[in-house]
Amino acid sequence: MSHELDYLSHCVAAGRLSRREFLGRATALGVSAAFANSLLAGAANAQAPRKGGFLKAGVDGGAATDSLDPASFPATVPILFGKCWGELLMEMTPDGDIEYRIAEEIGSSKDAKIWTMKIRKGIQFHNGKEVTSQDVVATLERHSDEKSKSAALGLMKGIESLKADGRDVVITLQEPNVDLPYLLTDYHLIIQPNGGKDDPSAGIGAGPYKVTVNEPGVRHGGEKFKDYWQGEKLGHADQVEIVVINDATARIAALQSKQVHIINSLGPKVVDLLKRIPGVTIQNVSGRGYSYFNMFCDTAPFDNNDLRMALKLAMNREEMLDKILRGYGSIGNDFPINAAYQLFPEDIEQRAFDPDKAKFHYQKSGHSGPILLRTSDAAFPGAVDAAQLYQQSCAKAGIAIEVKREPSDGYWSDVWLKQPFSTGAWNGRPTQDQIYSTAYLSTAAWNDTHFFNEKFDKLLFEARAEFDQDKRKNLYREMAIIVRDEGGTIAPTFYQYIDATGPGVKGFVKSSMRELGNDYALVQCWLEA
Repeated sequence: MSHELDYLSHCVAAGRLSRREFLGRATALGVSAAFANSLLAGAANAQAPRKGGFLKAGVDGGAATDSLDPASFPATVPILFGKCWGELLMEMTPDGDIEYRIAEEIGSSKDAKIWTMKIRKGIQFHNGKEVTSQDVVATLERHSDEKSKSAALGLMKGIESLKADGRDVVITLQEPNVDLPYLLTDYHLIIQPNGGKDDPSAGIGAGPYKVTVNEPGVRHGGEKFKDYWQGEKLGHADQVEIVVINDATARIAALQSKQVHIINSLGPKVVDLLKRIPGVTIQNVSGRGYSYFNMFCDTAPFDNNDLRMALKLAMNREEMLDKILRGYGSIGNDFPINAAYQLFPEDIEQRAFDPDKAKFHYQKSGHSGPILLRTSDAAFPGAVDAAQLYQQSCAKAGIAIEVKREPSDGYWSDVWLKQPFSTGAWNGRPTQDQIYSTAYLSTAAWNDTHFFNEKFDKLLFEARAEFDQDKRKNLYREMAIIVRDEGGTIAPTFYQYIDATGPGVKGFVKSSMRELGNDYALVQCWLEA
């Protein structure tokens, strides 16, 4: 609750929320009027954002294969840069609400099948053209087209028709979906001129920064767009730069030597050390992201569910939380949802380390010989150590794991979605539907476990159309059990996002959605004089 109130009070100070709205929200959270007013006073007295300067971030999650085409954004670097130059229809706030951006408002028919958005007037693209409803329709059309290979295709497949009507965009769905506004916050759905159909990699958007440097796998940069529609509310530095630093030690060294001002993806084991460095602030927050050991369900030997079950039961989750995350996280249960999501199925039995049961299922599978697990420091902080720890717990069940350490550079392009057993991590999504639609729906472009289950797909579509929250929760519970017991995901832990800012960096807003303040750190932060 403290993060939410801090965020809201600073929204008031920045002019993005009225005092009356803030007091109403504070009352709903059970906060007294006196305390709420004291927060407002503190926010008002805080130093206003300083304009100017050159703000730099050293970031993990970049590769030479990265593109400015939002449809292809795979990892942190292109997503972070995309939120510098691009603008979405709407975005999630740290407290889980919808903040309107290019869309001024949205509403639906009673059955949540027809949705109408009003597009804000006066927003300019970097090429000087005004954002229109036709641009929005074209953007959504492109991400709905299988030829675009958009990672948002799983979310967009349910669209039956799109129409521009003056400033309005009318979306007709094949089936009702009460979560549509949340799905439209997906970071791939940056609005582009003519939807990006002419040149999807042009890097022309309506965000606070214009692209000036684009060297995939090396660095990306932008300069302040003078006609940005939100004026001075975001984008405080004159220039921003992302330096791709996939090595964790090198990122820390860059922060210490003040070559960069912000870094991401800190391993829990270095947090206490960094806390002792003058001027460095650890920016950690519990989130919805989880670490995984993923198997392709349609590829031998993982096409045998007994083998998959054996590998799940051979995971010592408590040990992972203690030794890898150092307590900066929570236990996972082999499906991608935790208590941070609404309608979390809290009554599903927690899977525990059981080498005897693991051995039983392993022998039943008929498999013999070592199983190759690919990993890298790029997968998540501590991934190599986690793989070796898993290797030891599997040995107690008579399962031989061969750990292959892959290079960090290119891991997401060469291993993820291509190799049948590997480590990695998913960031959270606004709703259960969105993470399931992105990574578990049979037709999803990013179905990284090759999980194809007709019953699961049917339940997902039923949940989208269900207004009754109790019934919807039961549907999500069934889906979670199917993924947990039949899927290819081993999800031992949900992790905290751990970033760090250097001396003089102000304005960092933590978010449970993604690291680096939901990837808005470069447009929200500023440098003190």
